[in-house]
Amino acid sequence: MADKAALSHLDASGAANMVDVADKAITDRIAVAEGHVTMLPETLELIVSGNAKKGDVIGTARLAGIMAAKRTHELIPLCHALLLSKVAVEIEPDAALPGLRVRATVRTTGQTGVEMEALTAVSVACLTIYDMAKAVDRGMTIEAVRVVEKAGGRSGHWQAD
Repeated sequence: MADKAALSHLDASGAANMVDVADKAITDRIAVAEGHVTMLPETLELIVSGNAKKGDVIGTARLAGIMAAKRTHELIPLCHALLLSKVAVEIEPDAALPGLRVRATVRTTGQTGVEMEALTAVSVACLTIYDMAKAVDRGMTIEAVRVVEKAGGRSGHWQAD
């Protein structure tokens, strides 16, 4: 378990607070997150063929992810409002799952990272996929949402194994 003092969003008394980033250097920052939605093979085929009753599942989920990244500070307490210079959400079918793989890349130039924005983009894109296909497959699962890469700031570059 992490030491309470090591958690940047807790003060000495343990109360939650927004981290002061005023003294941090302004640097280019990027984060990449991924996740996937597993589903029945028939559901994947329905989505890929463009025949889902609610419309273009992949296109709608991509837009939802982009919109969510831009609003992360409204959804996650203590997140800073950031001027994002790029949000890209890629959604690819994977017959081996079967399902859809979602990857978000978020970039800014600023004093704090964009990991939460990338995670939010992936999460909301996955939720949108579920919402648009749940009528035919309520057993879908959203899995493995995680940051896979980040760069910029004091901690430098990090990449998942």
